[in-house]
Amino acid sequence: MTPATLLAAGFAADQKSAEVTDWAARVGWVVGLGLFVALVYWLMREGWKWRGTLQSDLPALPSAPDDPGPARLSMSGRYHGSTTAGQWLDRIVAHGLGTRSRAELTLTDAGLDVVRPGAADFFVPVDRLRGARLDKGIAGKVLTEGGLLVVTWAHGDRLIDSGFRSDHAAEHTAWVDALNSMTNDTSTEGAER
Repeated sequence: MTPATLLAAGFAADQKSAEVTDWAARVGWVVGLGLFVALVYWLMREGWKWRGTLQSDLPALPSAPDDPGPARLSMSGRYHGSTTAGQWLDRIVAHGLGTRSRAELTLTDAGLDVVRPGAADFFVPVDRLRGARLDKGIAGKVLTEGGLLVVTWAHGDRLIDSGFRSDHAAEHTAWVDALNSMTNDTSTEGAER
């Protein structure tokens, strides 16, 4: 053998093939991660159901009367959820109040009608309305200052804040004025009786 051949044979012996991917380890990690994500999702779902069980004392939501009267205001936008009044992180999930959805709001002399495609509709009679304000957040949704219309209403023995955002944010002020005017009129009538 010539020295060149010996040198080439030595280089060939020193070279190693590239490491082969350990597919079993990769598959194990992917399966483990998938099981972890499924466990976290399951725990979140159980927590949501548990919260609904804790709020089972909340009565069923009222439905709109057959003839609520002419509309004072109407608005289309999003329903972002309901919380215990004054506690913007204490979400209420019973009776579908925790489900975010599109919403069509109509304010009449009878009350506030909330129609939600894909979720439970509800109606707030005028005597249960307690007020409205502009706010920046409600359980899981934070916006700019005044970007959220929050309606406070009584349901059973609880005061509830429900958050809405109009497709046209300029409408919020008119809603706050109208709702607060209605609640002041209702409280004045109650005091006169």
